[in-house]
Amino acid sequence: MFADKKHFTSAIVGALVALSIIALVLNLVKVEDVTLPPTVKYGMVFDAGSSHTSLFVYEWDSDKENDTGVVSQTLSCDVQGQGISSYTHDPPKAGDALRECLDKALKVVPAAKQRDVPAYLGATAGMRLLREQNSSAADRVLAEVAKTMREYPVAFRGARILTGEEEGAYGWITINYLLDSFTKYSPKAHTWVRPEAANIFGALDLGGASTQISFMPEGSEMQWNESSTFTLYGSNYNIYTHSYLCYGQNEMLKRLAKELIVESSSSPRVVHPCYPRDYNETVSLSSFRTSPCTNRSDPRLTLSDRSVTLEGRGNASGCLAAVRKLKLFNFSACGQSQDCTFDGVYQPPVRGRFIAFSAFYYNFKFLNLTEGQSLATVRDTVERFCTRSWEDLSSSYPDENPERLPKYCANANYILTLLLDAYKFNETSWKNIFFQMKVGSKPSCG
Repeated sequence: MFADKKHFTSAIVGALVALSIIALVLNLVKVEDVTLPPTVKYGMVFDAGSSHTSLFVYEWDSDKENDTGVVSQTLSCDVQGQGISSYTHDPPKAGDALRECLDKALKVVPAAKQRDVPAYLGATAGMRLLREQNSSAADRVLAEVAKTMREYPVAFRGARILTGEEEGAYGWITINYLLDSFTKYSPKAHTWVRPEAANIFGALDLGGASTQISFMPEGSEMQWNESSTFTLYGSNYNIYTHSYLCYGQNEMLKRLAKELIVESSSSPRVVHPCYPRDYNETVSLSSFRTSPCTNRSDPRLTLSDRSVTLEGRGNASGCLAAVRKLKLFNFSACGQSQDCTFDGVYQPPVRGRFIAFSAFYYNFKFLNLTEGQSLATVRDTVERFCTRSWEDLSSSYPDENPERLPKYCANANYILTLLLDAYKFNETSWKNIFFQMKVGSKPSCG
């Protein structure tokens, strides 16, 4: 995912733990891990996301810059199959799925260094949800993963579930690392130097099961439980970071469907304002039991095995209203407080420029809204897209996944609600959000 930092012009930004690899290496690799001759060292990290797992092999020089390593990527390998949280009924398969990528990794690491290579696995929201629903099942999956990794000639350092705040903070570190905000290579001096006017960016991530916001607020007053402090390249950084479990894109779609069904008084056919006209989708109420985000006790709905058909209406305003009002966000919990997002969660005012990646980027890229368009243009584009029929969309985008295509209207309205109503970006600060898949040069202010 990340090119050699001395030469790269861009780096693909994907799942957050994949982003956090640099942060893990920068912060978790201790001095005693960096004792092998010659100077190049290696590290392996598995990104165990909610839908898939990837392995990344990194290398760095043993001579750290102000006690922080300068890291580049050597290998990336996508693990076949779904995320490890899907192996609850056959945990050994979660470990076996890693073997192909581990074998590839050993081919790029010199044999003499393999046993000293620190190897980690970090799991994110998919496993956090599994742990909430069935902690023993989550433990079994992690145990099988660890068992497999211990069979290989590497220095296994653990397989664990990252907290949402770690996920958000690591993404913030990596974005700014790639943008040379912490340190920059000087060809003239042949060394790494701290930029004279460091420009720190905020990070916005939207995954399948959770979403994160991380940034440096104005001043230093923050609630202690919402802040993280890092020392990188000899400088201290105090950031605000918060993760919202069950507010990822996939879980939001499930929760929206459930709320629409509840509001319809358990009718067998339910209007879905976000789906395209003439598009129908049949769901079983039992499917809501598969996630803690929709399986919570709700006297309004009996989760039987009966099926309900969701009928698309292509109603742009109705879609936005549904996302805002159908108990997806509890805005009333904030009262009159300005330093609050929803559900009573504290957040200082957003400040500075932000990189929005993962599902933020992919949805807006599909709608051709990643070129710095104004908020008015974004709203108009989303509204016009939402009114299109299923026949129109299917013929216009024949190569698009037919399971994703009908969801873009709901996703876009969710993104607007999250950024504007929850995080409190406005017409002015919207211009400071850069929707990017690639990071490697500072976004322009144009």
